[in-house]
Amino acid sequence: MSLSAKLLLDGENVVEETRTHVKVLVVPFLFGLAVMAVAGFTYGVIGDGGGSWARIAVVVVALVLFTITTVIPFLRWYLWTYTLTNLRIVEQRGILTRTGRIIPLMRVNDVNYEKQLIDRILRCGTLVIHDASQQEGLRLHDVPRIEEFHRSVSTLVFDNHPSHQEVPRGESS
Repeated sequence: MSLSAKLLLDGENVVEETRTHVKVLVVPFLFGLAVMAVAGFTYGVIGDGGGSWARIAVVVVALVLFTITTVIPFLRWYLWTYTLTNLRIVEQRGILTRTGRIIPLMRVNDVNYEKQLIDRILRCGTLVIHDASQQEGLRLHDVPRIEEFHRSVSTLVFDNHPSHQEVPRGESS
């Protein structure tokens, strides 16, 4: 789910948009496989002699567990986006209730990233953005291609920062 065009400001355009790295779906996928395997085995053991209510109960329990362990984490991943525009950084998340945080690039003081060993292998990491507010820095977790995203953010921050704007000749700052 991308940033809606109605949320863009005048003269604003999307530079990059991403969501967390797909690695966050490995464990939910494995849980989903385990739920389906156990449900299939249980359904087979019950067989025709176990009665239809027992088989229906196995299917219902399996569907509920599959939804909780696999479908909901997938939706959470799919609907959690990071959008970099030429004016700001927007984080949006949530399945039923959407929340987000917006940081204007001209207020950003510091941009850095963190990578663990597995992040280095998968080419992802956590981008940490500090702005001029009293709030804790914005942490964008598991950003794919972290170096490229960091470079894009840093370039745009530099271009949008008031102290780096060109001063017309004959004027002093």
